Amino acid sequence: MEFTKMHGLGNDFIVVYGEQALPADASSLAVRLCNRFFGIGADGLVYILPSDKADFMMRIMNSDGSEAEQCGNAIRCVAKYVNDNGLANRTEITIETLGAGVQPVQLEVVDGKARRVRVDMGKPILNGLDVPTTIDADPVVGATATVDGRDFTFTAVSMGNPHAVIYVDDAVHFDLAKWGPKLETHPLFPRKINVEFATVNSREQVDMRVWERGAGPTLACGTGACATLVSSVLNGLTDRRATISLTGGDLYIEWDEETGRVYMTGPAETVYTGTL
Repeated sequence: MEFTKMHGLGNDFIVVYGEQALPADASSLAVRLCNRFFGIGADGLVYILPSDKADFMMRIMNSDGSEAEQCGNAIRCVAKYVNDNGLANRTEITIETLGAGVQPVQLEVVDGKARRVRVDMGKPILNGLDVPTTIDADPVVGATATVDGRDFTFTAVSMGNPHAVIYVDDAVHFDLAKWGPKLETHPLFPRKINVEFATVNSREQVDMRVWERGAGPTLACGTGACATLVSSVLNGLTDRRATISLTGGDLYIEWDEETGRVYMTGPAETVYTGTL
């Protein structure tokens, strides 16, 4: 199997092209290959597949073998892969995902290589039961999840996958390892949840750290950055355009007031190619 190691702001993936459908052993293969000590090492295993609705389809398996409905950093990597390998000879393409359907993508190309990618992430889902949570409200803002006697106030947003955004005094130094896994599996979230801890520094900039469902702490999360901006607008904390600063770098997120669609702009990088 030929693969390409890629990352979006340090959120890294093993990207595979050439399969006609998701392999039956994709889950177990992801667990084995994503292991950073006995495998290649990655946050997820990404397959670029044919689509009858878009130019390509993306399927992503988390490092624990579960499947993610969507991943903002992975879709930028897929866009870069198909451009850099001559599979799409134009700067606007479409990529189908499980959670968000067909997503239009624009590429900034320099000397034939994609440097930055802007993705139409679609409209956020704000109805609590659809995120999903067990809370029947639309939107879910200011809800409380209690863990080990500590109350966390969160806003629930789905960007094709579920997120709970929690505001803290210092997201950069927040104890992800302690609270992330407990919130991920909280009974309020029937399909588990991605958890973002955010600190708003201005109307245009937010620090964010993430505990990803099925992967744990990662250096960046594109859908999480989108969910954080949406949450921050709903809570009156930021404008509709802001920079979300993650461990691996910055993403620029826009929530268009007229269309209701969210746009994510950021880099993608190729690390190396190999054969397993």
